[in-house]
Amino acid sequence: MTDAGEPEVTVILPCLNEAQSLPGVLAATPSGYTALVVDNNSTDGTAEVARAHGAMVVTEQRPGYGSAVHAGVLAATTPVVAVLDGDGSLDPRELPALVAELDKGADMAIGRRRAAPGLRWPWHARLGTAAVCWRLRHRYGLPVHDIAPMRVARRDALLGLGVTDRRSGYPLELLVRAAQAGWQVVERDVGYGPRMGGRSKVSGSVRGSAVAALDFWRAM
Repeated sequence: MTDAGEPEVTVILPCLNEAQSLPGVLAATPSGYTALVVDNNSTDGTAEVARAHGAMVVTEQRPGYGSAVHAGVLAATTPVVAVLDGDGSLDPRELPALVAELDKGADMAIGRRRAAPGLRWPWHARLGTAAVCWRLRHRYGLPVHDIAPMRVARRDALLGLGVTDRRSGYPLELLVRAAQAGWQVVERDVGYGPRMGGRSKVSGSVRGSAVAALDFWRAM
C-alpha cells in the first residue's frame, strides 16, 4: 500500500461469459488490491455479477483477449497492474508473491502454471505452449516456460512497450517486446486448476488452439 493507504495494484480480469466463475475469483483477490473486470461482449450477466461482488467494470466491445487486457491497463490508475484469467483456474492469492518480485528489481513477473493433480490439460494446448516458449528462450533469451497467463508489471512501463496485438497473441507479443527492451522477466510457479465454470475460449478446442497458434506466430 502507498503512504496514503491507496491501492498499489489493480487486478485486471478480461472476461467473456465468466459470470459463474467470477464470484470465487473476486472473493480470492488479495485485500487492498483493486479488481477490474473487463467485460468483452459477455451475454451471461458477467458485468452485473462483477459489480454485485464489488469489482470495477469496464466494457470493451472490440473482441479479443488483447483488446480486453489493453482496455484494463488503460483504465487502471495504480502503479502496478496484474492480469489473470477470470475463469478460476488461477488463484489471485498467488499475486503478492509476483508483485514482490518487482520490489526485488524485476520488470515483470509471470506465473508458470503447474497443473493440479488429475487436471485435464489438453495436449494441443500444452504442446503449443512448449513450442512457443522454446522459441522465446532460444531466440530472445527469456527464461520462461509459459506464456504468462498470470503476470504483473508496472503500468506505465507496460504501456510504454507499445503492444499492438488485440487477440490471443497479446501475451506473446508482450514477452517479445519485453525481451527486446531488455526487461528482467522473472518466472515463478503457480497452481493451475480446473475452470470454475464455462468453457475455455482458446484451449477448449483444437480450433481454438489453432487460432491462438496463428496469433502467436504473427507475434513472433
